[in-house]
Amino acid sequence: MKSAFTLLLVAMGAVGTLAAADAQAGKAVYDKSCKSCHGVDGKGNPAIAKMMKVDLKALGSAEVQGKSDADLKKDSTQGTGKMKPVKITDAQADDVVAYVRTLK
Repeated sequence: MKSAFTLLLVAMGAVGTLAAADAQAGKAVYDKSCKSCHGVDGKGNPAIAKMMKVDLKALGSAEVQGKSDADLKKDSTQGTGKMKPVKITDAQADDVVAYVRTLK
């Protein structure tokens, strides 16, 4: 019984963390720091993709949406592939992840 209670508390904490992220604030950060490469709608900027010789995955795609919040945050703040790290705060990264989740 104690382990079920502990699991419930852990799950509630995870929900609280997600609720703390602000998708609207994330959109503002996205517009400033991400939009030039990932596009207004998250589908990617074809000119940037061609210039960098990469395939920019749509942020609403099953592949991107299937990543954990932690992985999306890591990709943003540490970079991935040819993508350079974005200099944002930890809270801003959480907000950007919340915004990216709205692009499904």
